[in-house]
This record gives sequence, structure tokens and C-alpha cells, in this order.
Amino acid sequence: MYSAVDGLVQEWHHAHLAQFASGGAGLIVAEATSVVSEGRISPRDTGIWNDEQRDAWAPIVHAIHHRGSLAGIQLAHAGRKASTWWPWADERGSVAEADGGWQTVAPSAIAFEGFDEPVALDAAGIERVVDGFAAAARRALDAGFDVLELHGAHGYLLHQFLSPLSNQRTDEYGGTLANRARLLLRIIDEVRAVAGDGVPVFVRISATDHADGGFTPEEAAQVAEWAIEHGADLIDVSSGGLVAHQRIDVHPGYQVPLAATVRRSGRVPVSAVGLITAAEQAEQVLSEGAADAIFAGREWLRDPHFGLRAAHELGAETDWPPQYLRARWR
Repeated sequence: MYSAVDGLVQEWHHAHLAQFASGGAGLIVAEATSVVSEGRISPRDTGIWNDEQRDAWAPIVHAIHHRGSLAGIQLAHAGRKASTWWPWADERGSVAEADGGWQTVAPSAIAFEGFDEPVALDAAGIERVVDGFAAAARRALDAGFDVLELHGAHGYLLHQFLSPLSNQRTDEYGGTLANRARLLLRIIDEVRAVAGDGVPVFVRISATDHADGGFTPEEAAQVAEWAIEHGADLIDVSSGGLVAHQRIDVHPGYQVPLAATVRRSGRVPVSAVGLITAAEQAEQVLSEGAADAIFAGREWLRDPHFGLRAAHELGAETDWPPQYLRARWR
């Protein structure tokens, strides 16, 4: 939402997220929230790297619970795509330090097109990332979140490690797929240790870079299996975002086949995303076995009561807020 101040959520976030619970969402996953200050996409991104930020999230989680939904948070680090201007700013590209920006980090010193060059993470830097995710997971649970999602997609840090287009390391974190997946799997281990057995841990991945020589759906399926073995409960399958020269055929449900590939005939629980905007469309994805769950963003932004509308259109029973019952049938 690019509406935080020093990583702190604001009144906007409270109203924004609570409305989806009133609208019938089963699980509301808050936006990409940085685990360290330098991991924010922009200076206006939310964070959970300190206790003040944790405490600011708590009443929002309470509001979601009070309206009958579960609350999740997406733990993230933007890597080389950090320190950028928010979408409606007058400028584009990287934010200079004089304007509130910072030095970015990445697996290798390879810039995203149009952004400043990052510094390649050394061993100590990698440990800081791992520790940051674990500490953020603890704070998220203390704030009351029910689900933790690790953001390994859309060209952000964990995706940067997975893709050979951005990871040209020659140590144990580069080269083979197993090495490129090492950081993600270490973080899953640490977050699972924090979460214990009772808290679901999801992992969002980009199943393809949509670019020659990049991360492939077959590699994504293998990483997903490893992630489940390391304690993840569900793989949230998206795509793209790593390079500016990607080529994507965007159409309704365009990422559903990727979810089906990663799912591997039901061996890996997955969610499908990407231009899923209608109740019957979402139901078809599930009934055909392409995915186990649906995550949607655009349609909920257009209609915060999409869950209630979808249930009505499908003839399904769901709990309506009593204040809205007069709108249920006519």
C-alpha cells in the first residue's frame, strides 16, 4: 500500500485490511512487510523489524479476528529491488540516500534494470537476512497473526537467489539449484522452528522468470517439494518480476497452469493467483484440481465484499455480518 511511516502501519492499513474480513474473506494476508529496514521496496513500506512495528500491527490483527477472519502476514526482503520510489511518486527508479534511500543488497552485484547496483551479500550479510526473517516471524506471532508467508517471488531477495539471472555466486549459495535454494530453505527451517507445529507457513514463489535462462517451472516444482520437506505447508504460486525484459502473456487465470505444474498431482499443496476475478472461475480452478486454494488481490480491491458476493453467486452458505443481511438475497 506504500502508506507506512518508518515501517509503521497507519490508520489506512487498519481500514484497508479490516474491510475484507467484513466482506467474507477466510484469510487476509497483509502486504509484503520487510524483516529488516533495508529490505523495504520503498521508504513507505511496512516493516516488522522492531517491537514498535509489532505493536502497531496488533490492533489490525484484532480487528480482522473480531470480524471472523484469519490474519496472515507476508514476510519479505526486496534485495536489489529495494529503496525505490512508490508507484505514484513523481520520480522512478532508486531513491538516493539524500532522499531517504539506502544501499541495496543482492546475491550478486547485478542491478535490476534502471535501478542502482546492489552490494553482493557476504556470509555475515546472509546471516543477518536469516536472523531477520526468524525475528520477524516471532514478532508477527506475538502480534497475533495466524499465518506466516515467506515472499520468495516477484524478483525480491529470495527469488533473486533462486534465479541464475540474478545469482552468479560461486559459493554454497550459487550454481546448482540446490545451492540457489539454500537460503530459502534455511529460512523456512528457522521460521518453522519459531512457529512450532501449529502455525501454517506458506511460501510464495515465482514459478518462472518469463525470460530465457531464468528460473523455470520444473525448477520451481523441485524447490516447492524441498520447501514442503523443510516444513512449509503451502506454496503460493505466482510468476515473473525478476527482470524488466520479461515477456508475459497476461490473460484471465494465466498463472493457474504454473500452480498445476508445481502441485505435481497433489503432492505439493498450492494456491493459484493471477487475474482470478470471478466466483465460477475460482471454483473451476479448485474443482479441476489445478490448485488447493485461491489467493486474489485485484478483485478484492475492486470489491472488498467479493467473498460474500462469490458465495451468493455459487449458492454457498457463508456467514454474513448481521449488519449486511438485508443485502443477502435482493
